[in-house]
Amino acid sequence: MAQVLHTLIIEDSEEDCALLLRTLRQGGYEVTHNRVDTAEGLQNALRARQWDCVISDFSMPGFSGISALKIVREKDPNVPFIFVSGRIGEDVAVEAMRGGAQDYVLKGNLARLLPAIHRELMDAEARREHRRSEQKLRQLEKFEAIGKLAGGIAHDFNNVIGAIMGWAELGEEEVVEGSPSHKFFLQIREQSERASRLTQQLLAYARRQVLTPSNINLNDVVGEAMALLQRVIGEQIEVKTLLAPDLRTTKADPAQVEQVLLNLCLNARDAMPIGGRLSIETRNADLDEEYCRRNGSISPGRYVQLSVSDSGVGMDAATIEKIFEPFFTTKEKGKGTGLGLATAFGVVKQHLGHIDVYSETGKGSVFRIYLPVSEDSAEARPDIEEAPVRGGTETILLAEDHEGLRQMSQQVLTGLGYSIEDFVVGAGRGDAQVGRPRRVRADSRNQSGHSSHFHFGLFGGVGDAELAAFPRRGATASKAVSTQRPR
Repeated sequence: MAQVLHTLIIEDSEEDCALLLRTLRQGGYEVTHNRVDTAEGLQNALRARQWDCVISDFSMPGFSGISALKIVREKDPNVPFIFVSGRIGEDVAVEAMRGGAQDYVLKGNLARLLPAIHRELMDAEARREHRRSEQKLRQLEKFEAIGKLAGGIAHDFNNVIGAIMGWAELGEEEVVEGSPSHKFFLQIREQSERASRLTQQLLAYARRQVLTPSNINLNDVVGEAMALLQRVIGEQIEVKTLLAPDLRTTKADPAQVEQVLLNLCLNARDAMPIGGRLSIETRNADLDEEYCRRNGSISPGRYVQLSVSDSGVGMDAATIEKIFEPFFTTKEKGKGTGLGLATAFGVVKQHLGHIDVYSETGKGSVFRIYLPVSEDSAEARPDIEEAPVRGGTETILLAEDHEGLRQMSQQVLTGLGYSIEDFVVGAGRGDAQVGRPRRVRADSRNQSGHSSHFHFGLFGGVGDAELAAFPRRGATASKAVSTQRPR
């Protein structure tokens, strides 16, 4: 099949233009073209479409090839530009090359035109690919910087929220149930929990949340999510699934992957306000080095793919570039937090996966998620029974740098009968802080309230220190302590 070549020809002679077209078609190209010979005509043609190559005469009445080259380069720095002229001097040729022309061919030697075009088309594609790779890298670096900022802010907010939630729970216990004061404390706790969910989304974007991975089949995740999806998507949207029967397993947190799927489906729903088609697909995928090089931050290998596509309004390139940024949204005010896709991005990246999106305005969108195949054998997830809350008489060394959390934790633990010795933790790594009380008592056991234990993992862990999720309320704090007793 002949290669289609969209060619913009800047030429005042119709006969010379016809000769160029005949040469290109004899070389195997299926040519679509537009001929212009004025600056205005050139600018209109450049606005009309993307051209594969530009062929220009050098000398025309009232319009010069150098002027044409400048106009083209201002619009598209990468499109191949070749001068074809009856006569051109060496000095002029050098000037043209410096201005951004790729080559020049004499009209009396058009045999050079075909190899020149073939070479420049390949070079132009290489330049475009290089530019796309650079854009991907810059975008990943931007997401990384935003993630670090979001993670730090979310951790600080969690400290404040944890204290508010804990004090609200203690307040509930001190007043009569059903009284106005009790309702006030309930409202405080409910709103704090809502704020906590927002910070957890930020932590997900920053890849600093605690995961509970296991070997899972994405088909099972889709199946479990379908009942909920049918309720929230609406009857005006047709939902179809295409699930690979031989799908490989991946090691992932099933709750987090399901949340990613729900976020993508809700985003698709919002893109189809008058209805449409939503498709969910799973399949095995092998990513090669070329794909990984183009997309960055992912390694070649075996993956499982989860795709969510819709027939909605689609997105332009400017929107696609920003959709994974926290708080970016195209929805009306009050219709969303702008964290759904950012959360999906963070969860996928924390699982060492990749998320890709393709969309065009008016043509819908396709999100593809790639998660690495698990190399572990299947494993059973044991059921864990929750132990009742117990008090005690032991002495607990309470180390917390946030005053509100420290006071709240002391109040809870004192109420359970424990004796409390507290000190303020100074700045430093988590592993260093664990070592401080152990220098006093070597067998001391530790519980961390860090929101994600990111730094513990980064610096090699803390031995047998037990790490509890955060923010913790009074009940969860007491359970954690009661199960920490030395055996």
